[in-house]
Amino acid sequence: MAILPIYAYGHPILRAPARPVEGDSPELQQLIEDMLETMYQAAGIGLAAPQVGHSLRLFVADLAQPSGGEGHRGRPGKPEVFINPEILAVSDVEVEYEEGCLSIPEVRERIWRPEVIRVRYQDRDFRWHEEEMGGLRARVFQHEYDHLEGILLIDRISAFRRRLLRRKLEDIAQGRVQVDYLLAIASPAPQVVR
Repeated sequence: MAILPIYAYGHPILRAPARPVEGDSPELQQLIEDMLETMYQAAGIGLAAPQVGHSLRLFVADLAQPSGGEGHRGRPGKPEVFINPEILAVSDVEVEYEEGCLSIPEVRERIWRPEVIRVRYQDRDFRWHEEEMGGLRARVFQHEYDHLEGILLIDRISAFRRRLLRRKLEDIAQGRVQVDYLLAIASPAPQVVR
């Protein structure tokens, strides 16, 4: 397994809609393992393929993974893999919750999202599932699904809040941010910083 660099805000792949996963392969299964390992190493609870440089409709999540710094990394053992996910329906009721993103380190914003969603996806064995989700699981699904559509959490906040974050976002795009995981930036040329 490999730890992959996480692409930072400003990289074009984060804004492009991802393409469907066409079928299983040893390379895909390796990517899934590498994404899980990368997510755990970065102490995240979700990670989408575009965040590690692959324009594929794929994300991983582990809600048992405690978020937040050293001493919380590891493999809690409840990883989920979502391939070619779809959101079929959303509830009228929305809830607000503070979200962060590994591609936008040091930024946490309160985001409104539907409380309950109905989804369809394939697991890592390419079996289809359709289910209703609520709570944190629904929130993580929607956040990671946004990545597959080229949408970032800052797109879900007010223009005023985005203006307030402008300098911080510029710093992230330039790699002027301290993280304890590999971060790939796009400008002036793609590179990896620590």
